[in-house]
Amino acid sequence: MKSIISFLAITTLSLTAVAFAQEESPSPTEEKPSATVEETPAPASEQTPVVAPAPEKASTPMAEKSAAPAETKKATAAAKSESSAANAPAAAKSSKKMSPEASVRDMENRWEAAVMTHDASAIPTFVAADFMGVYKNKFSTKSSVISQFKSDKDTYKSAKNERLNVKMYGPNLIVVTGRTREKGTSKDGKAFDHSYLFTDTWMGRGGQWQCVASQVAQIK
Repeated sequence: MKSIISFLAITTLSLTAVAFAQEESPSPTEEKPSATVEETPAPASEQTPVVAPAPEKASTPMAEKSAAPAETKKATAAAKSESSAANAPAAAKSSKKMSPEASVRDMENRWEAAVMTHDASAIPTFVAADFMGVYKNKFSTKSSVISQFKSDKDTYKSAKNERLNVKMYGPNLIVVTGRTREKGTSKDGKAFDHSYLFTDTWMGRGGQWQCVASQVAQIK
């Protein structure tokens, strides 16, 4: 009987010790939480790229140079505009069509000015191909008038028309009477002061006025 009780007591103690041991030992399925938190990196497609801010462009002398021509261009354009405005009246005056009398008067003055400079290039424009005249007691033609210009060796101080009378006798006919005075030194070194009275007949041909006849007489 004692043996049975002792066996039961030992068995009970053994079971109690086993149970107590199981309570003290941690469960194999439980894991102690870690103090370190690991972050899983996001996929490359979801990562936002870090873009460094672009450096600010410093102002360079080149920018200042490019601005300077622009200002110069504006100033030049303004100056041209002002110049055009100032010359507008003169341009309008020059573009105004001259009357036949004014045109012939202008050509008479240019003809006499050509005497002073020995410029025969203007004569073919003024003198008609069938021109006839009297000059220095000789009959003259267009070719003789041109030859006189080329052979003249006198040096002129002045040569100008002192008086012109321009009269229109028809749509294509103008007669001019006038007085001319020429001063200078002849080819032999002698001073001269000559005055002439003349009559020139002009005709309008093909929109151009030409001298077709002339009479010149020297006076004291």
